[in-house]
Amino acid sequence: MKDRRWFTLWGLAALLLSGLAIATPPTAKRGSSQFVQTDGASFIVNGSKFRYVGTNAYWLPVLNTEQDIWNTLGNISAIGAKVVRLWAFNDVTTTPSDGTWFQLVQNGKVSINDGPNGLQKLDTVIQMAEQHGLYVIMTLTNNWYPTASNSTGSSLQARGGTTEITLPRNYLSNDYGGMDLYVRQFGLQYHDQFYTDEKVVMAFKNFTSQVVTRYVNSPTVFSWELANDPRCSSTLPMSGSCTTETITQWHATMAAYIRSIDPNHLISSGNQGYMCTNCAKLYPLNPAPAPQPSPAPGSKKRSVPVSSEQILRKRAESRRLNRRAAKLAGKLKEDGIRVRGRWAATATRRQQSQEVGSAYDGSYGVDSQDILNIPDISFGTFQLFPDQDAYAASDPSLSSYQNMVNAGVDWITNQAQSADAVGKPLIMTAFGLVTQSNAADFVPFNMTTAPYATNTSLDVTNQKRDTSYGVTNQEQTDAYENWLTTSVSLNLAGMIQYQWGQGNLTAETGTTISPGVTGITPSSDSTGTSQSNDTTGVSPNDGYSSNSNADSIQQVISSTANNIASD
Repeated sequence: MKDRRWFTLWGLAALLLSGLAIATPPTAKRGSSQFVQTDGASFIVNGSKFRYVGTNAYWLPVLNTEQDIWNTLGNISAIGAKVVRLWAFNDVTTTPSDGTWFQLVQNGKVSINDGPNGLQKLDTVIQMAEQHGLYVIMTLTNNWYPTASNSTGSSLQARGGTTEITLPRNYLSNDYGGMDLYVRQFGLQYHDQFYTDEKVVMAFKNFTSQVVTRYVNSPTVFSWELANDPRCSSTLPMSGSCTTETITQWHATMAAYIRSIDPNHLISSGNQGYMCTNCAKLYPLNPAPAPQPSPAPGSKKRSVPVSSEQILRKRAESRRLNRRAAKLAGKLKEDGIRVRGRWAATATRRQQSQEVGSAYDGSYGVDSQDILNIPDISFGTFQLFPDQDAYAASDPSLSSYQNMVNAGVDWITNQAQSADAVGKPLIMTAFGLVTQSNAADFVPFNMTTAPYATNTSLDVTNQKRDTSYGVTNQEQTDAYENWLTTSVSLNLAGMIQYQWGQGNLTAETGTTISPGVTGITPSSDSTGTSQSNDTTGVSPNDGYSSNSNADSIQQVISSTANNIASD
């Protein structure tokens, strides 16, 4: 029986979009293809507009039984989610004795595992997703691989404390291989050589072709996602030659390659959404949209690209309004320099006010607008993790929590504007906030340890949690409601929460769902009694599992759903 807590966050998202995903009238602009297509800024399936909410479950193919996969997909479908995003790669450097793996990359040579613990498990996921009416976004590699795993298990260690627990291979999202594994195994030293080295590119194309051609005729595949969060650097450093054009050109090369072997499916980037407002473009908007007069009644005015001037102007106005509100409330803390009886900004504050920041200046080597305008890229992607990424300088007039919420709203708004300027659909492929109840499990994507864990005891009933980090369950609920409402109002085509939590899974020694280890954060029944034992476990949790959400947001869910349904 499904844990009632699974409905908490997902009820919000599903109800928010239920009318949009089901009741949208048919569209006659495109044919009735069973494959997902695009029409302007919308997705089309079987001749009808398709707008959705989804979830991330990168670990789905590594579950130990087909029944576990079936139950997980069934629970996801039951709350109204329509799309699941997962890792369609699983790279190793030596053949594991247990568990799932898809590709061996060793000393410059590659081989594919087509057996029952290889791509056949991905087959099962696709087949069962189709039976549950779900679509699957297939991610082909990951920017993050912060360690060199061994063959029998993971060298990843988490939950800190005085005693470290070695987590099973594939527990964390950054322990499935990926770009840095290729770079190391081909004897290279810089992360961005994944994008430029001919042998590495050919090896990645080989794996990509194996997966893409395997499912070329499956309408259950929503899209091919080239990589999760591609950028110039990772655990391995970047060379001095990596620029936004390096990353954009790799996207163009890989998208064209996939299109040459698969005419049916959409192709997306999977990037974080970072921009470079002042960078030269390989794929400039042509003609570049200019400010337009008011549109005719019933028509939509096309957006212009996000600019540095717009970002700085909006931030300054927001700070001014927040400062005024704080002053009226008697909560303003003056921290500048007093000049002639008035407070003036410090030099550091003035400098910050004149910089757009790393999310917009190309520092990460990503120009999402240029990538989106590649002809073979079908739609835009971005992610939202304000507890890991800085999207703007904090406003001292606001609390840290309100800064995170507002940063999310601004990030979504700017992403929507950028995509609208190109004229393609946009989805938020992952969003999340770590709660206090998840803090002990939180492992940042570029790390292998849990920095906020206070105890590593395997005794679930005695385990302590660090409540100094993270938001409360209610704050998480409010933030997600805010971001989803913003996304819906700005016509995002899809929103995907990170990540799904599943209990009562079959645990087997030596696998990702192992006895005792992945039962540390157990599901509970309606009385709060732990369901963890030696034979069952829960899905991997890197700090964002939906299992930690509380039932207190049910009223918020109902209110939001009613408001959306009445539009």
